[in-house]
Amino acid sequence: MRFQPRRFVLLALLGIPVGPPELSAQGPPATDIYFATISQRGNQIRLGTLANLTDRPGYDNQPTFTPDGGAILYTSIRGDGQADTYRYDIASGRTTRLTRTTESEYSPTVTPEGKTFSTVRVEADSAQRLWQFALDGSDPRLLLEHVAPVGYHAWGSEHVVGLFVLGTPPTLVLADIRSGDTTTLAHDIGRSLHTVPGRQAVSFVHRESDTEVWIKEVDVATRAIRPLVRPVGENEFYAWTPDGAILMGEGAKLYRWRPGTDQAWHEIVDLGSAGIESISRLAVSPQGDRLAIVASRR
Repeated sequence: MRFQPRRFVLLALLGIPVGPPELSAQGPPATDIYFATISQRGNQIRLGTLANLTDRPGYDNQPTFTPDGGAILYTSIRGDGQADTYRYDIASGRTTRLTRTTESEYSPTVTPEGKTFSTVRVEADSAQRLWQFALDGSDPRLLLEHVAPVGYHAWGSEHVVGLFVLGTPPTLVLADIRSGDTTTLAHDIGRSLHTVPGRQAVSFVHRESDTEVWIKEVDVATRAIRPLVRPVGENEFYAWTPDGAILMGEGAKLYRWRPGTDQAWHEIVDLGSAGIESISRLAVSPQGDRLAIVASRR
């Protein structure tokens, strides 16, 4: 199966709504990445002091933790206009640029074996395909030659990856990087795909209709899909904790939902007093003790 590119796919990578041609002049949104420790006592979750890790004009987004939880990989667009992968070391506070290419890389995601990271690369001919790099940003390798345009991705197993493939509407595609085989499983999905902790599954947001929107998961072995919970408000970004809960933001508030325990979302904290106005993407460290939050820059 071969997917053909379409116009304005780059805008979707940046989180800019895909629409009429006049939107092509819109620049990337100004966003910052915040960090806090996170702890749980009984049913209560507490956040430590919130720190702005990037704190600069421009686009800093799409954070993901390294396997040891000691660093955050993220996408940044700086003076050269290129989207590259950066690494922030939490202990030292040092920021390192990992990729410095003529292409642009988005959505860095540590692969299941923990030794490389995958990204969506916008190539010279504007093709958007899934690539892999060593953790230091070296050794780029194309993973799926015939699947494009890819917008976002999440690993369901060591060899199977869930893909947001742009189109009208965007589709959920499972792809095996060994064979290149693909299966389309859902249409009209959101931009937030995640590995489900402890299982070979990928979660995604599915818009069944204008009024029916669900976070769902797909088992990558059986291809079975089941609904989990409706999102909070209009947001589509969320993150899993290692113990199987989902965190999601709406405005300045952070919520949690636990499968099999909670009937509804429960507010954890209101970050408005810390200067947060609009939470979007979230990432939780593999150890569950650190949280990254993306918010619009004030």
